[in-house]
Amino acid sequence: MKSIWIILIMLLLIPGYGVSQQATPLWQTLPVEPTMPAANQSGLAPVNDIKMYYAIFNKYGKDPVILLHGGFVSSDVWGFEVPLLMKTHQVIIVDSRGHGRSTMTDQPFSYSLMSSDVLLLMDFLQIKNASIVGWSDGGIIGYLLAIYHPERVNKLFTFGANYNSSGYNSAPSDTSTAARFMERAATNYRRLSSTPDNFSGLKKALSKLYGTEPNLTAAELGMIKAPAVITFGEYEQFIKRDHFKKMVKLIPNARLVMLPNIGHGGPLQDPIRFHGAVMKLLDENRL
Repeated sequence: MKSIWIILIMLLLIPGYGVSQQATPLWQTLPVEPTMPAANQSGLAPVNDIKMYYAIFNKYGKDPVILLHGGFVSSDVWGFEVPLLMKTHQVIIVDSRGHGRSTMTDQPFSYSLMSSDVLLLMDFLQIKNASIVGWSDGGIIGYLLAIYHPERVNKLFTFGANYNSSGYNSAPSDTSTAARFMERAATNYRRLSSTPDNFSGLKKALSKLYGTEPNLTAAELGMIKAPAVITFGEYEQFIKRDHFKKMVKLIPNARLVMLPNIGHGGPLQDPIRFHGAVMKLLDENRL
């Protein structure tokens, strides 16, 4: 029974799932992201055993930043952040394997595999190094990149991303909002995917992943060399506040930031404040 709740909680962990638009507190809202601006370049890159969707904005801008989304959604969730960030940086968005426009195979999902996908995409695009901004699952991928490929990660910004299962809140989740969440996810999947009838395959792959990962250790977090900002919303619904506090003590050059009035969907709920936090890290000259 415990594993069922873990899967349900993880389904609700994805940005925007199960949040009512009718609630008045900001942390309970889910604004719809705007349409992405026109990209300078986009396509499907052959990485590992899949074709991975990417798009590049402000291609000749300085200091590339890669935006990594959470589970079940796609890079479209960065519709608020991309227009702001591309004013000052080259921006690359990607759809994780099996999500959005990217393909998937029968190979089991793991965060290590998904971080390898991003690394090979960087090679394909001839990006020597970049800063990583990761939301939820995207943040976990960012941890792995910073741990095992430090020479490729300039700076690391994560939002609402735990490093192991001890971080989850134990309170039961609302099954009705989970159902609405999954309905919306399925609709977006059918709209974007080259295999529109395989949403069940994505659910199965992610359920297996969420049953065992993330499982990073304190020693691994201690290997992160990049300047890092670990952020969470004041009303984060799914991950314990103490988990973030513990994490920032384990990462040598990290700072903890709580963004007020928002929950796990913070980059959609308060995109201006979220962008300001990202830019504060990117503009810093910390070693």
